[in-house]
Amino acid sequence: MFRAAATALARARAGTGSWLMLAAPPGRGRTAVLDAVVRRAADDDGMRVLSARCAPEETGFPFALVRQVFPAADGIPFGEPGAEQEQQVFHQLLDLLARTAEAGPVLLAVDDLHCADPVSRRWTGYLARRIAGLPVLLLVTECREHADVTWLPRTTGACHPLPPLGPDAVTRLARDRGLAPEQRALCRDATGGNPALVQALLADLADPADPAGRAGPADAADRPDLAGLADRPHLADRPGRPHLPGVVGPVEAAPADPARPALPDPGSAPLTHYRAAVARWVRDRADAGTRHILLALAATAQCSPATATATGPALLAESLALCPARHTAAPAASRLARMLSHPLALRAVLDAADPAELAALHTHAARLLHDRGAPAATVAARLLRLDRPREPWMVRCLEDAADDAVRAGHTEAAAALLRHALRAEPPLPEDRCADLTLRLGSLEFPHSAEAGIRRLRTGLDLHPDHQERAAAAPALGAALAASGRTDSALSVLHRASSGTDDDELVHVLRTVTALISSHDAVAWRHAVAGLRALAPTAPAAVEPLVCALITEYETGAGVLSAAEVLARIRPRLAAAPVHPRLRTAWLGSAATLLQWADQLEDVRTLAGQGLPAPPAPPDLTDAGLQCLLSARAEAALWAGDFRRVVAENTLLAHTCTGRGIRAPHLVSMVALARYELGLRDQAWQLLSVPDLSTADSSWEWNELRYARALLHGIEGRWQAALDDHLACGTGQSARDFVSPVATPWRSGAALALVRLGRAARARELAEEELCHARRWGTPRTVGRALRAHAAAVGGRRGLDSLVEAAALLEGAPAPVERIETLIDLGRARIEAGFGRRGRDDLRRADAEAARLLSPPDDGGSHATPEDGPDGPDSPDSPHGSPAGGHGPSAAPPTGRLLRATQAALRAANARTTTRARTGPSALTGAERRVVDLAALGHTNAQIGEALHLTRRTVESHLTSAYRKLKVTRRTQLAVGLAAPDASGETPRD
Repeated sequence: MFRAAATALARARAGTGSWLMLAAPPGRGRTAVLDAVVRRAADDDGMRVLSARCAPEETGFPFALVRQVFPAADGIPFGEPGAEQEQQVFHQLLDLLARTAEAGPVLLAVDDLHCADPVSRRWTGYLARRIAGLPVLLLVTECREHADVTWLPRTTGACHPLPPLGPDAVTRLARDRGLAPEQRALCRDATGGNPALVQALLADLADPADPAGRAGPADAADRPDLAGLADRPHLADRPGRPHLPGVVGPVEAAPADPARPALPDPGSAPLTHYRAAVARWVRDRADAGTRHILLALAATAQCSPATATATGPALLAESLALCPARHTAAPAASRLARMLSHPLALRAVLDAADPAELAALHTHAARLLHDRGAPAATVAARLLRLDRPREPWMVRCLEDAADDAVRAGHTEAAAALLRHALRAEPPLPEDRCADLTLRLGSLEFPHSAEAGIRRLRTGLDLHPDHQERAAAAPALGAALAASGRTDSALSVLHRASSGTDDDELVHVLRTVTALISSHDAVAWRHAVAGLRALAPTAPAAVEPLVCALITEYETGAGVLSAAEVLARIRPRLAAAPVHPRLRTAWLGSAATLLQWADQLEDVRTLAGQGLPAPPAPPDLTDAGLQCLLSARAEAALWAGDFRRVVAENTLLAHTCTGRGIRAPHLVSMVALARYELGLRDQAWQLLSVPDLSTADSSWEWNELRYARALLHGIEGRWQAALDDHLACGTGQSARDFVSPVATPWRSGAALALVRLGRAARARELAEEELCHARRWGTPRTVGRALRAHAAAVGGRRGLDSLVEAAALLEGAPAPVERIETLIDLGRARIEAGFGRRGRDDLRRADAEAARLLSPPDDGGSHATPEDGPDGPDSPDSPHGSPAGGHGPSAAPPTGRLLRATQAALRAANARTTTRARTGPSALTGAERRVVDLAALGHTNAQIGEALHLTRRTVESHLTSAYRKLKVTRRTQLAVGLAAPDASGETPRD
């Protein structure tokens, strides 16, 4: 620019005039460069200078610019001239300038020509077309982003853009002010090389403690020499510029000055000058096109946090789509996008922007995205920036985005979307508002039970239709029951059923009421009586749940066998579907009964049908889903899949506790699973969260008492174990629940009584338990009762009971009970003189316990986001270190059953089986039988049928075998079986 000015000045002195325009956006230093050229022309070249500065305030004054240039000229009108008069005045002014130039060459400098009045602006063009014959240089500045000047003749002059300061130049200025490297980087990135922003930020960072700034914009003596920097091409922001050693070195090369005081953190400084400079730029100085692009970029980055920190074509294209067509090709867009990629610049622009203007941009963007078929979440990100949605499509889009967020597991984001939808203007119709409020209540409930319940109540009250209000009542009832207010829940449901005349809806509400009544012993008994009266006339869509709830009660009362229960449930599962409002309740009740009957795979199947696919969370305001969650968790625990219990339920258990939701059964399942994995401290910590002093007669508290009793017994606190078992029994008896299918408290109490020396009472409880267990008839319940009976009677009768229990449990989906029975059987046989057989039993138990803790077939551990990188309860898990408080460097914990088998083997003076960890001899007998059939080409289903195993057991055996044989697919099994073992000691006594 300075070279071009020097050339033009030389031509003017030689008698050939021209015009030169300096075009740059606000803050780029146009005025500083203009002043520098004027100084040099006046001081060095002796040219006469005529100057003027245009101002927006004088744009409406005709000839305001000309009067500054020729203040003493006569005949300049004060009003808008006609065409003839304008031509005459223009000619007179040109003649005046020519006479002035006769005395010597003239530099006519005009700053901010874009603010000139229209008449003066026309005269400037008039002069530019006739300047070639005059010893005059017309030097003007104009605020524009590009150098495409169309109103001045190209034949007599040129337009030169003023580039921004390059990174090296900004770094030099910041280093000269004594700023730290991170502050220099801030100056480079948050200013875009704009000298005005650089100067303002330097003033803030140089002395952030001084609100006025040690080097504010008014302190000309301390300003950086912007004109001087612009005169150095190597410091300009030009692509591909070479690094010139010795001019500006790397910023990190400057040695630190130990005497220099520590500089403040840029993030903590008020940065008042910088923010004010940005505000002036955005509000007053940027032209319409630049301002529109700037705000569009800021609005886009505001809704695209992932792209706001990195400049990319997607962000730029999205922003330019918001601009009018005449601005979409503006060359400033890329530069502005780079600057706004810094959070400080973005925040300053957003703070300076007019909220109404930003809202208009967001509305325009949302409409564009919506019409182009963008994902609902992308459109909703724009809509959330508006104070309220004002068009119907906006509310629909927010609803769709909320649904997508729920499916992705982001319930809090979904709740925020629905809250915004409810702020619609004009207000939504009552029924629509009620539906959205109910949906919002179900999303808020897991995070705050009280907030969710209040929202649900509001939704019910808003419904203008009594039928719809009654249909929505179960959600509020389930939420109240989950928060421990069963009486209130039943009251809500009773009022709802009495407020509708739809017979089918009344039947639906009565069955849901019965399901929720299970949380209250007295209400449950009355509800079952009502169901028995309803059963003969119940509609076909309601009858399956009626039958299932009656069956639950009769199972607990000990009057049904597992076979009878299955005969009731399976045909109904295969029949026509139930009423849609009862689907999850029917699946939950059926899953509970199938779990008690040890049909554990069927339980997972029903849970998969009813529960949403991960990562979508279950709706805790659905009583049926509450039942499905409980059944799924306990089925996995019974199957010995402890890692699955932890992975599927830990987050939910932690979410509920402390937020007003009582989930003692789910907490118990997770605690027991953690204990089995060797995580004792975490298990007890979980069990200590639910407050037993607030317990009511819900069945869930009996599960918690039973879990506490089990852990007390395992750790040898027999009196505490007995107390909890008896408390569990008291709670179950109040519900007429005598069967051992859920909480076999008599077996646990019998074991505790034996250790406390009260054998007679132990035998009474054990025999009563065995009687109920045989009535139910599953291997798990009978085998468990036989084990307790053996402990109570001892001697030969006890050994016979253990032998029978082991035979029953062989092949049953009850690995925990089988291992515990084998341990007791091994000890009993050794005590009876059958040492070899007893030690074989212990080794079988040890191998089974080791297999139970082996990782699943994917090599992982069903890890969930709340677990550490090594799976549930890894040392790095946020839930703490493993049992015993060992740190991250401690060895992984050993499972409870594996510790028990190894302790029993040590007590029996038996060497544990030393076999290769890999190779054919590493396979257990059951694994070898499964692998042999698989190697012959049999499918998992065929293997299960041939060996009388469940499909999951077959898959588990194959998973373990693949690892031991070091194969990855079924076709490699034959080769793996033929491979030699690494070592192969046989067990020795």
